[in-house]
Amino acid sequence: MFWSVLIGLLVFTSSTGVALGVALGLTGLVILHFFAGGATSLAIDAIWNVFNSFTLSAIPMFILLGEILLRSGISGRAYASFTPLFARIPGGLLHTNIAVCALFGAVSGSSLSTAAAVGSVAYPEMVKRGYDKEAVVGSLAGGGTLGLLIPPSLSLLIFGALTETSIGRLFVAGVVPGLMVSFLFMFYIFVLCVRSPHISPRFEERFSLGAMILGALQVWPVLLLIFAIMGSIVFGFATPTEAAGVGVVVAAFISFVWGDLTVRKLLSSIFSSVLLFAAIGFVVLGATILAQSVSILGVPQAILEATQNSGLGKYGIFFIVIAIYLLLGCIFDGLSLMIMTLPIVFPLLTSFGFDAIWIGVIITIMIEIGQVTPPVGLNLSVLAALTKNEISLGRVAVATIPYWGILLLAVVILTIFPGLALFLPDLAF
Repeated sequence: MFWSVLIGLLVFTSSTGVALGVALGLTGLVILHFFAGGATSLAIDAIWNVFNSFTLSAIPMFILLGEILLRSGISGRAYASFTPLFARIPGGLLHTNIAVCALFGAVSGSSLSTAAAVGSVAYPEMVKRGYDKEAVVGSLAGGGTLGLLIPPSLSLLIFGALTETSIGRLFVAGVVPGLMVSFLFMFYIFVLCVRSPHISPRFEERFSLGAMILGALQVWPVLLLIFAIMGSIVFGFATPTEAAGVGVVVAAFISFVWGDLTVRKLLSSIFSSVLLFAAIGFVVLGATILAQSVSILGVPQAILEATQNSGLGKYGIFFIVIAIYLLLGCIFDGLSLMIMTLPIVFPLLTSFGFDAIWIGVIITIMIEIGQVTPPVGLNLSVLAALTKNEISLGRVAVATIPYWGILLLAVVILTIFPGLALFLPDLAF
């Protein structure tokens, strides 16, 4: 009876077109009222405890930081700075897309901001140079996902806030997997362009070693911003929330001096940040109510007992969790999916001995996969819009398939070698 009501209400409320937060919250309230003796007041306590969290207040700061950089024009300067480094390598500016996405992801924390900021600069430039359009949008969609993994990351931040896991350790844990995925993307591009040279035309300009070094040095303001955020966390000078505030101030200063940020653009950034955080916060609110309802009824404990008695083993259960994320990634956006599933997935995986920090990295990669999985894959929609629908959503999705596979390969590698995600946190903390 309980499962019929839970699934039926979720499906019904979601199908009506209401916001996901409403669907989750209403389902949780109904369960509390009819299955927990009318204990709907417990939802208020749960919401207060979550939203009164000091850690959660870092989320709007990191969103604002990404919005400021998106409007500052810094992505264009960074793109021009990296171009000489990859000019003579098969793939050329396709490698630049990945490098700039990794750099921009290290300060924005958002996959959509990264894809939009770099894509708006890269796509028209590369089309003008004669690059294959599908290859361009594929690299931008794949590279955009790096914004969720390379710290500071909104996904890791929300994961840490909801599971009471160290944000600093989570951020540091994302560094090596993020660089690994970036390298795998570049390796794929290299092999693709060696086999099909027409995808990336040869650069006619010749850049000296001095020009390459000078170009790389021009990104020092962005590196300063990264150090201001991550350095203050790793060296214990600031909490993630305080570091986010420092990052916003430094980002605004850099964007005014080095970029083309104006007061009007700054106000627009603040307005967009408020809207985005409200959307995320509404999903958190609904998911908190639902999590409270299923927790009171002992559902997570029942699932734990059932899985432990199933005989599938820890990796069998892990495989099922990955398959569920792949399936649900077709329907829900990444952050909503994570917030919705954590109350059950996190205790389930930790009960089998998986490290909490490692779980955060794996779930973040699964969310990245969801960002490039149609029909909801938001990175795909953003890039299709950036091309003014010159490249349809379906063609963007097909071009992104190799990057989708590489992200899944990264999950396999991290499962076999979990130390890739854990040795830096153990070293730094």
